[in-house]
Amino acid sequence: MTDTPSFDAAGRLVAEEGFGDNAPALTVSELSGALKRMVEDRFGHVRLRGEISGWKRAASGHAYLALKDDKALIDAVLWKGTVARLPFGPEDGIEVIATGKLTTYPGRSKYQIVVESLELAGEGALMLLLEKLKAKLAGEGLFQQERKRNLPFLPGVIGVITSPTGSVIRDILHRLADRCPSRVVLWPVAVQGAGAAEQVAAALRGFDALSPGGPVPRPDLVIVARGGGSIEDLWAFNEEVVVRAIAACSIPTISAVGHETDTTLADYAADMRAPTPTAAAEIAVPVRAELLAGLRERGARMERCARRYHERGAERLAGLARLLPTPALLLDPQRQRAADLGERLRRGLGRRLSDARGDLARAGGALRPGLLRAGLDRAAHRLAAVWRVAVTLNPDNVLSRGYAWVAARPSGAVVADAAAARSAAALSLHFADGSVDVRVERTGGRAYVADKPDQPTLL
Repeated sequence: MTDTPSFDAAGRLVAEEGFGDNAPALTVSELSGALKRMVEDRFGHVRLRGEISGWKRAASGHAYLALKDDKALIDAVLWKGTVARLPFGPEDGIEVIATGKLTTYPGRSKYQIVVESLELAGEGALMLLLEKLKAKLAGEGLFQQERKRNLPFLPGVIGVITSPTGSVIRDILHRLADRCPSRVVLWPVAVQGAGAAEQVAAALRGFDALSPGGPVPRPDLVIVARGGGSIEDLWAFNEEVVVRAIAACSIPTISAVGHETDTTLADYAADMRAPTPTAAAEIAVPVRAELLAGLRERGARMERCARRYHERGAERLAGLARLLPTPALLLDPQRQRAADLGERLRRGLGRRLSDARGDLARAGGALRPGLLRAGLDRAAHRLAAVWRVAVTLNPDNVLSRGYAWVAARPSGAVVADAAAARSAAALSLHFADGSVDVRVERTGGRAYVADKPDQPTLL
């Protein structure tokens, strides 16, 4: 089949291959694949400098952003593992150098750089990132002076977060031993490089989670320490995760990162900043010798104060004693009064004795023998008259003249009339020479007293 060459292709209804055409039509996928291979082969390793724009961390852990300058913009992606290895937290507006490879995204006809590493483009970019993070955390109040707590005067346990192999821990232990030996619990961490910030933050949270009295003692004070270095070396202590962990720690914290001229965001969040790790040990504990000297001085002052108090008390007592009257002055009036009372008692006893003698003399005059005998005779006559009446009234005296008196048995009550005798079951008849027991019998309606049954006495 031959075609007639035509330059008015737009007028064709169905596409036809022209004579000698050696560029067959490609599919979109074919072209996109070819472009992808070409881009990846040509730009398999690039270093790209630009400013971060639109930084976003997806739920999958991947991060998406764009790198731009004043004239162009390119999309970029960081896979989850790359994000975890980043030595800093990217933010919009920070100039960085991205290392990776270019690739295309056929689904949207876009090209992008897959970033394998991300670095700050010089110290200027690093300082800009630092200032932005500092402003953000300061705006949340993490650096306010009101949040800072006083350090314990003499901590029993000191927690140290630092590298276990560096000179920092040796300097701290040596300084503590010189000043005031204390118990130290070391939480070993990496102090620079990937993952250092997370380890330091985890150590702070770990110390804070310890319970008092547990197998691992809970520190009374925590020192976060690292030796000197460049700003890149100290960057882990500028990370947001470390700053927030220090601010959230309930244990008072000293930040001792770098040398005296080095400053990190951890210094702003801590309760106290030490210029060096050695200075942190000096801040943490007092000098034992100075404590002992101070105790001795205070003991001497207390002794002097007690002695002065005793001396002043003695002076006040002596002054008051001079105002008090003497014992003689107090007792002389009482002695005089006692003497007066003794004299009055002597005179009173003399008068009483004289009165008693007069009474005795008067009573003695009335006690003449003739009077006493006359009184006795009169008393004897009266007694004899009374006795005669008593003898006359004695009931037993009339019994000898043939009389008897009757008593009920067994009560012994005197029976004074016949009615009482009739009602009694048994009687006793009392005579001058003795008594006879009798019983009362009734025959034909009449009562008899019988000593013997065959000889009754009619009542």
